[in-house]
Amino acid sequence: MAMDMLSCKPIYEQIYDRIKLLILSNAIAADEQIPSVRSMAIELSVNPNTVQKAYTMLEEDGLVYVVKGCGNFASGGEKITQLKRTFIRDKVKLLYEEARQYGIGQEELLEMLREMKDEKDKGGI
Repeated sequence: MAMDMLSCKPIYEQIYDRIKLLILSNAIAADEQIPSVRSMAIELSVNPNTVQKAYTMLEEDGLVYVVKGCGNFASGGEKITQLKRTFIRDKVKLLYEEARQYGIGQEELLEMLREMKDEKDKGGI
């Protein structure tokens, strides 16, 4: 996992975002152990406190759970399903607002989505 050291986004947020994406996309399966704080810090050449801050945020958001003495594990089940829906809903809301700014209404936006789906079904996109 590589971090952008020149980004304005703090490293702990980059770690959080990357692991969140991996969990929500099932690249890290439910109940799969994620790297320890120490090993992640070594891999990224960052302070362990930076990694711990990201892991604490992941736990607070229900993306991971801690097993004392064993480490951090990816959450699964309904909690992750709900987080995925919330994540996509937030992105759709932003898309809807941007479309409105460009004068594109709800029906036209829905038609664009249908066209994209049709293209994907035909092997495009």
